[in-house]
Amino acid sequence: MYGNRPTGSTALKRLMTEYRELTLNAPEGITAGPIDEHNFFEWEALIAGPEGTPFEGGLFPATLTFPKDYPLSPPTMRFTCDFFHPNVYANGTVCISILHAPGDDPNMYESSSERWSPVQSVEKILLSVVSMLAEPNDESGANIDACKIWRSDRERYNEIVRENARKTLGL
Repeated sequence: MYGNRPTGSTALKRLMTEYRELTLNAPEGITAGPIDEHNFFEWEALIAGPEGTPFEGGLFPATLTFPKDYPLSPPTMRFTCDFFHPNVYANGTVCISILHAPGDDPNMYESSSERWSPVQSVEKILLSVVSMLAEPNDESGANIDACKIWRSDRERYNEIVRENARKTLGL
């Protein structure tokens, strides 16, 4: 609790502000907002595959689930379509530094400045994910098969990604 207010109301105000900002100034190729106007803690996002990548032309749906203590803790993000990427688990959950809890990394891989902090935003998360699509981090893989193929057979990796991109368009 903050004062007499439950933590959820602080999170709700922040999410409403972020949604308004995204509505007014959405980055190119990104849309996001609550799935249901009665629940601001579950969002859907649609990310256009960045130009010059095998994701180009695809429209990739994802969900963002916010904790009640947002922005103190990060949301989780999960792609809801077939998604093949070194930094995305097989179930679609995105694994990037900005979505990792604040503080020091127990594995000593990330600096605390790369991890979540309350100054981050939904927009920064989504822009980080677009950047991740263009430049996977195969040093810290969430999908080992995608990491192996990314490293050893880039053309095959690109084919798998392009096929998934076509599926998002119903082709």
